[in-house]
Amino acid sequence: MLAYADGPAADLAFRRGWTHGIPALIVLPLLLTGAMVLLDRGGRRLRHAGLPSGVVPREILRLSAIAILTHPILDTLNVYGMRWLMPFNGRWFYGDTLFILDPWLWLVLAAGVVLGRPRRTHRGYLEHGTRPARAALAVATAYMVGMLLLGLAARGIARRELQASGVPVERLMVAPQLVTPLVRQVVAAQGDVYRVVTFRWLGRPHLDPASWRSVPRPRADDPALAAARATPLGRRFLGWARFPAVQVEAAPGGGSLIHLIDLRYADRPGAGFGTVTLAVAAPPAALVGSAAPRVSPR
Repeated sequence: MLAYADGPAADLAFRRGWTHGIPALIVLPLLLTGAMVLLDRGGRRLRHAGLPSGVVPREILRLSAIAILTHPILDTLNVYGMRWLMPFNGRWFYGDTLFILDPWLWLVLAAGVVLGRPRRTHRGYLEHGTRPARAALAVATAYMVGMLLLGLAARGIARRELQASGVPVERLMVAPQLVTPLVRQVVAAQGDVYRVVTFRWLGRPHLDPASWRSVPRPRADDPALAAARATPLGRRFLGWARFPAVQVEAAPGGGSLIHLIDLRYADRPGAGFGTVTLAVAAPPAALVGSAAPRVSPR
């Protein structure tokens, strides 16, 4: 929450960065262990009697390391991505394996928690069953591995079908969708356009012909992008965006409105998450290098 105090789009600039990079993953388990040990000692002193036995630092460190290391690993599996090399390098890594809130994964893990909760026996004792939790973790792991393999296979098929036109694919996302493991959304940087198309495992061809859309892809030297990068909001958004498209229109009071769109999450200005709008003084004629994203047939 503190990131929001640093101006517009500070959350995008900070999220999955310093606190998720490899150096932090080494330091944070030690800090968490130290905090828990100090908290335990402070609580025991305040209560005088305290607990029957204090925390075991070795066990706290083990649990902290598991919890903190698995967090960014799971973060990497979605299309939002992770910056493993922060703070030394801001490169994003994308797994494109799971939807960011995968309902099937949550359902399996929730079942493990509910079925493995402590139960009171006929003698009044609490019984802790670990079998449901272990089974849930096994099923969840198998599901993630299966989605990973499906994603890798879908990438290969999508690349071949896209390149059948003779234009190489420079960057490619084959993103999982909510609820439907056999359907994915494809975004590809191909020549001077982005190709946006639905991938269906049960369809032939796998790239659904009825879903093809082309969005103009801005050049690296696009003047609208340069104008956007001159602002904190634009610079942070473009540093986060994976497939940035740009649209320029005249502002009502003069100057221009630059709409930035990340095709991972949105396909038009004002669509919510994945879009920002910047007001700049330059007239639209000065930003002629930009191209308005629009839906068009293949």
